[in-house]
Amino acid sequence: MKFAESIDGVLCVDKASGMTSHDVVGIVRKALNTKKVGHCGTLDPLATGLLLITIGRGTKIQDLLMSEDKEYAGTMKLGETTDSQDSDGEIVETKPVPELSAAQIDAAFAKFHGDFYQMPPMVSAIKKDGVPLYKLARQGKTVEREPRFVHVYAHQILDLRLPEIDFRVVCSKGFYVRTYAFDIGTELGCGAHLRALRRTKSGRFTVDGAITVDELKTLPREQIQERVMSLPDVSRLRGA
Repeated sequence: MKFAESIDGVLCVDKASGMTSHDVVGIVRKALNTKKVGHCGTLDPLATGLLLITIGRGTKIQDLLMSEDKEYAGTMKLGETTDSQDSDGEIVETKPVPELSAAQIDAAFAKFHGDFYQMPPMVSAIKKDGVPLYKLARQGKTVEREPRFVHVYAHQILDLRLPEIDFRVVCSKGFYVRTYAFDIGTELGCGAHLRALRRTKSGRFTVDGAITVDELKTLPREQIQERVMSLPDVSRLRGA
């Protein structure tokens, strides 16, 4: 396959559910006919929303972009715990959901605000002795993980439809929203898992106006290339 001339920059993609971040990289590579493509901050297959795709020399600022804060909108379901902490996993425990007041739910969320430690889930891309944890989990193995120091800058309960809770959270890099749901469920005494998740912001980048996966598959290459943000534009957006 002959690759086109160099394209350098960042493309904001609205990832669809049911695909991996790596799948999106492959789609962009094919759509733009260019080889050097990466992504900033893995989104689980369940999740939708903003995935920053770096292209050409844009891959050199990948770590910089990944280090920025993220904003998510999600839905957790109380009363069911899964082995992956989200709805893609198998249910491992069910508990009745008590009559919870808004104040009790507020207090549980407030426990996970500011600085705290999170235990990364076994079904994650973190590596142990060079092997991703999710591969070990598939083999039925559980290994010791190091807790991660994380920060929640802001949170908001958007809707209570028990057993489901819609919420918004603004958090530091390396934050697991499914672990957040799991921990809040534990705090409430009935368990929980993440049922839906959408990344809405990453640093100064927003999902509003991001190119969709369907557009990547159907639009002409020239129109997709027009949506790639140049490196000077990225620098200006970030205030760098």
